[in-house]
Amino acid sequence: MRLFVAIDIAPGIREKLAQFRDTMKPLAPSARWVGAETFHITLKFIGERPPQQAEAIKRALAAVQAASAGVRFRGAGFFPNPRSARVFWVGIEADEHLAQLAQDVDNVLSNLPIFPPIAPEERPYAPHLTLARSGDMRHPRGGSGRPQARPDDRPNSRFAALQEKLAAMPEPDFGAMLATEFFLYESKLSPTGAHYTKLARFPLGADAEGSE
Repeated sequence: MRLFVAIDIAPGIREKLAQFRDTMKPLAPSARWVGAETFHITLKFIGERPPQQAEAIKRALAAVQAASAGVRFRGAGFFPNPRSARVFWVGIEADEHLAQLAQDVDNVLSNLPIFPPIAPEERPYAPHLTLARSGDMRHPRGGSGRPQARPDDRPNSRFAALQEKLAAMPEPDFGAMLATEFFLYESKLSPTGAHYTKLARFPLGADAEGSE
């Protein structure tokens, strides 16, 4: 099972993001564009795990008691940089509760007594929402999150027209939401892209404080 922990996105914001994606898609037709149904805010990518570990992971996540998090989706950019762009993203601005939630999730999972252990994060939490990837299959995606620069990075023109369009328009703003729950997801990869299934729901805020 390929697992990750994430926050779902409010329908109205998802619709605005999908409209923005559809407007930009013709400017980078060779990129691999993410389906709107899979938009999410990643808290922790777990990776491949045997099915028997899923219940232990659910129990660990159920112990997380965190506050609801205010999140705004605004701005857009490229990882690892515009010159060697491999990922086109929308920015996420959040209050301190989102980073704390990601830290709490990381802590409970990295302390689970399972083998192999779930490795703790090495980099500070920096949320974003991926809209497209360059499609360069020399470097298949092995995980989730922000790709780092590599010595073999070369100038990439796949997003050049899209970058020109962004430079000429106001900063996009897709609205704000209050995250009141998070989920454990299973990801299944296929030739048509990833398909996500929610395996468990975990409340935040007052609901989390009253849960067992």
